[in-house]
Amino acid sequence: MKQLFSAFYRKLESTDRRFERYLKSQIDWNNRLIGITGARGTGKTTMLLQHIQEEYGNSPENVLFVSLDNIYFSTKSLYALADDFYSFGGKELYLDEVHKYPTWAQEIKNIYDDFPKLKIIFTGSSMLQIFKGDADLSRRVRHYQLFGLSFREFLIFENLLPKSQLAFSLEEILEKHVALAQQIQTNIMPLPAFQKYLEYGYYPYYQEDVVGYGERVLQTFNTVMESDLPNVEHIDFYSINRIKKLFYILSEMVPFTPNVSQLSQMVDVTRTSLMNYLQLLEKSHSVLLLKKKATGMRQMVKPEKIYLQNTNYNYALSAEQPEIGNLRETFFFNQLQQNHKVTYTEQTDFCVDGKYYFEIGGKNKTPKQIKHLDNAFLALDGLATGFHNEIPLWLFGFLY
Repeated sequence: MKQLFSAFYRKLESTDRRFERYLKSQIDWNNRLIGITGARGTGKTTMLLQHIQEEYGNSPENVLFVSLDNIYFSTKSLYALADDFYSFGGKELYLDEVHKYPTWAQEIKNIYDDFPKLKIIFTGSSMLQIFKGDADLSRRVRHYQLFGLSFREFLIFENLLPKSQLAFSLEEILEKHVALAQQIQTNIMPLPAFQKYLEYGYYPYYQEDVVGYGERVLQTFNTVMESDLPNVEHIDFYSINRIKKLFYILSEMVPFTPNVSQLSQMVDVTRTSLMNYLQLLEKSHSVLLLKKKATGMRQMVKPEKIYLQNTNYNYALSAEQPEIGNLRETFFFNQLQQNHKVTYTEQTDFCVDGKYYFEIGGKNKTPKQIKHLDNAFLALDGLATGFHNEIPLWLFGFLY
């Protein structure tokens, strides 16, 4: 355990607190069992270390952070670690990448039940089935999900906006977008920064190497497919290759209105397998599936459209400049899906929360398509400040 503490302290000493993700302030850290999931590379580990450092400094004795892919667990169980830590006065146990540990759910449940004064905070892949596992953690865990950088966070990360810049609700944007856009523009001109965000601003690690960022994004995807996916879903090598093939086929066709039979033939799998693969790509934050508003079994039908999960994927996978209309729609869908239900509608590009209709386009797009709809808006690229129901597209990047 001494070695675990030494590694933990080294991590704390090197933790950068100049920028913090939106979710950190939203978590109720007083809960006894907290689970944080999200795509690889979104900053879950850094967020935990920032919280520990802020609360306890660089060398707390009754707090321990450990990654479950540590070699320590090749001979020791997680439960045994918790037992030892608790006996030495441990109060808070932070567990990173729990999906790397096969029996994480059962052992965390046992730790929670057997050590009532111990607080447990864990992170894991966005694919984790926290609410469906055999251990039934759903009645115990407070679950949070971390998404990639919003456009607002990107601007703060780039020191273009102050840390005090708050997010806006969707209703605020719809009702006050002119004033909000003018407020932002007292600090920056958003449009040049918006183009950079679309290309490389979604994952915080872009600052390490902007030039090689696209390659890093694809490496991250491969790691998710070849490491995280097998750990979570116990899927075989054949299926992994087929899922990767499906992803690359989709990347050349998005936004794609799927013909499931044709797509099944292209990937060389059954219709059932294809639908399962699409669900896994969605869970892994690799694609966005736009579906009709539905409940129950109807949710299992094929999506109406498929997008890559964020615009950085579009740039990383495209040999040329990605199609601008696709980028605009992908950005809007990506930023809205964090806090809102985005569904397919025949009248416009998107329906949000079952009551707002949005058509996405360039600044010269006319409102002709939405003039007979209530609660209908244009989200327009290339627009610094809007008018009436014409709203700058970039402003929807301030939702979180």
